[in-house]
Amino acid sequence: MSMMKMSLSLALGALGGVFSSVVFLAPLAAADPPNCTAADLASVSAGVSAATAAYLFTHPEVNAFATGLKGRPRDEIRELVQQYFDANPQTKADIQGIRQPLADLRSRCGDDVTPLP
Repeated sequence: MSMMKMSLSLALGALGGVFSSVVFLAPLAAADPPNCTAADLASVSAGVSAATAAYLFTHPEVNAFATGLKGRPRDEIRELVQQYFDANPQTKADIQGIRQPLADLRSRCGDDVTPLP
């Protein structure tokens, strides 16, 4: 993954509470709720990633902000993103809406959703 993609991924993670396009479920117990497979998670993650890309392409000011975070330390990124969201509450709401399917999946499936190393 290129440095720009990694930085943009970090920025988006901070934007939405850790944007991650490649994740998996730990082995599922027999009692786990339906639609909590690795395939379900991959599908939801792909949709969130595609919607995020579309949002950034159609909101150049947000794209420029996220791209400008490249190379900054994580702590600094989180602080800058919080400041950006404070100044741009509609952007925060938009990003949260885009991420909602992933949040719903994590809520339904529990804490077995973890980033792929």
